[in-house]
Amino acid sequence: MLTRCTENPLIRPSDVPASNDGYTVLGAFNPGACKYKNETILLMRVAENCPKEKGFVSIPYYDKNGPQVLKISEKDPDLIFKDTRGYFYKGKDYLSSMSHIRLARSKDGIHFTVEPEPFLYPTLPCESFGVEDARVVKIKDTYYINYTAVSSDGYVTMLATTTDFKTIKKEGIIFPPLNKDVAIFDEMVNGKYAALHRPDNHGWGLPAIWYATSPDLFNWGNHMCLLRPDGSPRESQKIGGGAAPIKTREGWLVIYHSKGDNSVYTLNLLLLDLKDPSRIIRKGNYPILIPKESYEKSGFFPNVVFTNGTVTQPNGDVWIYYGAGDECICLAITSIYELLEQLYI
Repeated sequence: MLTRCTENPLIRPSDVPASNDGYTVLGAFNPGACKYKNETILLMRVAENCPKEKGFVSIPYYDKNGPQVLKISEKDPDLIFKDTRGYFYKGKDYLSSMSHIRLARSKDGIHFTVEPEPFLYPTLPCESFGVEDARVVKIKDTYYINYTAVSSDGYVTMLATTTDFKTIKKEGIIFPPLNKDVAIFDEMVNGKYAALHRPDNHGWGLPAIWYATSPDLFNWGNHMCLLRPDGSPRESQKIGGGAAPIKTREGWLVIYHSKGDNSVYTLNLLLLDLKDPSRIIRKGNYPILIPKESYEKSGFFPNVVFTNGTVTQPNGDVWIYYGAGDECICLAITSIYELLEQLYI
């Protein structure tokens, strides 16, 4: 009941110019998505590293002047190789790759033009390892963008705002470490803003989806665990929220991701009560999208489909933009009617 776009992948790493002459784009994936005027805008995560140079380790990093490259001799006694993901050098941690958020624009939602420069890149200490997986909602005339900021202190959820997708203001941390997969509802419920989030319980059970409310989008409380992994092969490791919940006549429709056996990611459905989204009405019995195509079963991290961006069309169609294999961006199309029907199968 989901139809993959015949032009998938819509955006590949080769379609994205590097943010720095010394960087190489590894992946463009996990986009937030929205409509702005007559365009579809994707806020995609771009992961980059540095080409290997004989005798040296080249590490991407960010400072107040933007993207930089730190080149270190492999024989430097202060260089410690941790694993494939990073290094330790002179008292500081570094990653082997770094992510930022880049915009892509389209008139038809399928053919995108990628902007040459980052839209959101690390400038703060809490972002020193990169910024990832943006989600966006429009409330009145403002677009609220939340994203994961990563540093040696762990990962936190940041909030930023824009009205034109040209200028952007970082508002600060809204969920402390360790927390990610924040999906903000696009309207107030019972006089409060609402969001799904995913704290790391660090050994106490499996990471689950939580619910919280806020008077102002900045200060969050009333936290409660909404849904835990069900222990099935598709949810044996963890679950987390996707894009902003979609308001329907039957309830708030949530597309969430799960990580199961053999680290396979799938997309699944949840329906929440309209007046009390902390109450689950139904949970889907089957995934709505599983890795099947070659671009989903291969890639930087194979067997992954992951969405944090959807666009609901005026006719009720739902366009699900998703990352495939932590490497490229794809599109699957369905409808609110079909998603609701799937909940009763």
